[in-house]
Amino acid sequence: MEIVKVEAQTRESFGKKNTKIIRKEGLVPAIIYGGDNNTAISVTPKSVKSLVYTPDFKLAEISVNGDTYKCILKDITFHPLSDEIVHMDFLRVIPGKSIKVEIPVDFKGASPGEKEGGKLIPQMRKVKVKTTPELLVDRVYVDISELELGNSVRVRDIEFPEGMEVMTTTATPVAIVEVPRALKSAEAEAEEAAEAAGETPEAEVTEAAE
Repeated sequence: MEIVKVEAQTRESFGKKNTKIIRKEGLVPAIIYGGDNNTAISVTPKSVKSLVYTPDFKLAEISVNGDTYKCILKDITFHPLSDEIVHMDFLRVIPGKSIKVEIPVDFKGASPGEKEGGKLIPQMRKVKVKTTPELLVDRVYVDISELELGNSVRVRDIEFPEGMEVMTTTATPVAIVEVPRALKSAEAEAEEAAEAAGETPEAEVTEAAE
């Protein structure tokens, strides 16, 4: 799992006025919670860029005044107009203590449905789990090597590490193989033709019997 190192400094002052001053200095106010105490910090936007603008799950190793905290990015607030980072929440991970996180879902194998002209449509990108830091992974996988046209794989089909508790409903679809419109039309025409072919002999038999 990738670990992003972040240099931070403590914040001694709080409140809207002080956070505005911090932002004017080009810094982002943040907080580290979890454990015995909360630690108010400020970071540069550049130092957290690879944590924020990525679909991957990463750990942050935050250094503050000689202390190091291993954390996950739990929440982030953006400015509604500029999209600049306004505030960040980091959850400290403590060995042996369970945390709830969202892990990216990836696919492995080749879907037979895709080979037949279908399109793989992801229904969810991340799955919520409860686990300890020791069991954290950067992604979990679901096998689609038997996924046929019109079928789906669900959360229950994901390969989770032993000891990881799934918090998302297991019946939730993760991905489906959509039947293309052209293929649907061809199937419908074939069904109509089959039905028409089946009706003619039946009618002839009825008339002959009369």
